[in-house]
Amino acid sequence: MPPEQQVPSRSRLIVALDTSDGAEALRLVAALRGRVGIFKIGLQLFGAEGPSIVRRIVEGGEQVFLDLKIHDIPNTAAHAVGEAIRMGAAFTDLHVAGGAAMLRAAVEEARRAASPDGSSRTRLLGVTMLTSMDAATARSVGFHGEMPELAVRLARLAQECGLDGVVASAHEVAAIRSACGESFVIFVPGIRPRGAAAGDQKRAATPAEAVRAGADYLVVGRPITGSGDPAAAAEAIIAEIGG
Repeated sequence: MPPEQQVPSRSRLIVALDTSDGAEALRLVAALRGRVGIFKIGLQLFGAEGPSIVRRIVEGGEQVFLDLKIHDIPNTAAHAVGEAIRMGAAFTDLHVAGGAAMLRAAVEEARRAASPDGSSRTRLLGVTMLTSMDAATARSVGFHGEMPELAVRLARLAQECGLDGVVASAHEVAAIRSACGESFVIFVPGIRPRGAAAGDQKRAATPAEAVRAGADYLVVGRPITGSGDPAAAAEAIIAEIGG
């Protein structure tokens, strides 16, 4: 069992703060403090509020997954990772499709910035195939093969380049786990509790399905943040994943 699967279920729940309103994001953090493990800041909130919102949440004692899906030339990607580290992000991610040189430059930057004993560092994740994509969408942008095959190929490249794990659909988790081993961290977005609307997710899964497949962390947004009682919604998901 991966180390991540040995921690309490609530620590494995990541809440996506997908809002343009910094005050609303901070209200959600306050409502969910102690109930979830990590808060995800993506392009929407980061674009509206910038680095200050990351620092405020980190300074409040919370962990942040800075989800900017970096995809650029190696030098620029490495500098972007450096900025994520300086903001205090616990995790940040890059598109594996950016290639080995980009991924290795990012890993080297993260290693340079880590504490001497390695106890404090930003962990890097590789984005495989977006959960909003299906096989037809993948083919339309030049990816050929079935989705599990594509995801495994990208996950192996991420691992070979020294990343800590990947972001992948629950539908590809078992194949990635088999290919990359138990210690490779897998974040799964596109989580929808049973009965919730799928929205723009084409490869969604319930929390229980994702955990059974081998996910380490679950990323949940609208089913929690769009609820009239986010704390209760989070607790219901935690109960579903066993904890």
